[in-house]
Amino acid sequence: MNKFRFTIHALAVLVFTLAFASLAQAQATRTWVSGVGDDANPCSRTAPCKTFAGAISKTAAGGEIDALDPGGFGAVTITKAITLDGGGGQNASVLTAGTNGINISAAATDVITINNLRFQGLSQTANPGLSAIRVNTAKGVIVTNCLIENWGVNGIDDVRNAGGFLEINNTSITNCTQNGVNINPSSGATSPHLHMANSNVQGSGSNGLLLGSNVRAVIYNSVIAQSVGAGVFAQQTAGGATDVNVDQCVVSHNVVGFQANTAGATIRVSNTTAIGNANLATIVGGGIVSSYGNNQTAGGSFPSTGTGQQ
Repeated sequence: MNKFRFTIHALAVLVFTLAFASLAQAQATRTWVSGVGDDANPCSRTAPCKTFAGAISKTAAGGEIDALDPGGFGAVTITKAITLDGGGGQNASVLTAGTNGINISAAATDVITINNLRFQGLSQTANPGLSAIRVNTAKGVIVTNCLIENWGVNGIDDVRNAGGFLEINNTSITNCTQNGVNINPSSGATSPHLHMANSNVQGSGSNGLLLGSNVRAVIYNSVIAQSVGAGVFAQQTAGGATDVNVDQCVVSHNVVGFQANTAGATIRVSNTTAIGNANLATIVGGGIVSSYGNNQTAGGSFPSTGTGQQ
């Protein structure tokens, strides 16, 4: 009897150990994807997965998914804090038709980091992708060293209405059918803060950047060019203020360089070259576009002088 009980106990311990090991493997803090991987794998370095969607369920919250080699790693929905990294010097891509590339619907405390990825939306085909990155909910989203091109809606589409931040660094967003960067909350008085630096937004079918109600934005050392609408468009559709600061940028060859719609929408411009725009600045319904007096312009003048002019 004692031997039987010992055997049952040992079996139970073994089952528990195997189950724990399986769970730990399924929720590794770092996983890998490869162009020759398989989503049936554990997503380890020696047995990588094929797609981000396959790897994310096996990656712990706060963990990281890395690309081992070039490949197309597919669309993914992110519901937890995570880092996606395509690795330096290789073509790690997300190519989709008819959907968003990355959907982010995470908790209000989660930060998502997206590094070194190429997003291809196939906008000149019969079934283009929607937006490369769509942010529904999250505390923060950081996009660094990415190439976003040819999307059928927006390059980055942020619709959060409960605050948070969006950081865009060293990123190129080109040839999107609507806006390159679209931060347009559906409602709410607390909207995301945008910081964009060392980036390019070019060839947008509507606006380079559309910044909606109560957005606070700083755009630094970036190029915003060749938009069918405005290079920088600020609008305020409810009580509050949309406040946009553009510093050390090139804003060129847009139909409108800067446009502020309705009272409460303000764009302040400093140390910026704004040339080749059909209209330098447009204001509608009490919006403000102001210069600190240290810009290089051609094709018009700024409507007002910004507070703190030097």
